[in-house]
Amino acid sequence: MKKALNDQVALEGLASSSYLAMASWCEVTGYKGAADYFYAQSDEERTHMIKVIHYLNDIGATATIPAIKAPSGTYKSLEGLVKTALKNEQTVTKAIHKMVELAHKEKDHSTYAFLEWFVNEQVQEETKFETVLQKFDLIGRDKIAINEIDKILAADAAAPEADPAV
Repeated sequence: MKKALNDQVALEGLASSSYLAMASWCEVTGYKGAADYFYAQSDEERTHMIKVIHYLNDIGATATIPAIKAPSGTYKSLEGLVKTALKNEQTVTKAIHKMVELAHKEKDHSTYAFLEWFVNEQVQEETKFETVLQKFDLIGRDKIAINEIDKILAADAAAPEADPAV
């Protein structure tokens, strides 16, 4: 379980770094709303990483802080970037589900309870990106549509994050 949790620290760190690279690309490409959105996503993933680190330390397992590999910094389109973000979240979801299964198998009730928050959070994370991708189908892919999607992302970045446990 300790190894799986430490692997999750690395995965959350990579997600944070990936969203930071996406935010930077959006910023230099002129998608201010999307940049704000992905900077916020990067901060959120870092918060998730720290949550796992604190849990590991609290249970006496000692967190291992990994080196994070450099993420891609170039994207062909805002839509492609969002598709990549959704794939990243799906990878995180799979890892969390594997940890839940392991905690259940090992009868590690405290870790199982700790991971419940992450299970709920991942439902929200995937839904957010799926909803953004739907906007491309609903609004379109021309410059005006992408500008509108950028505005939607700006509004989402400015909105307070709901707690999945509520």
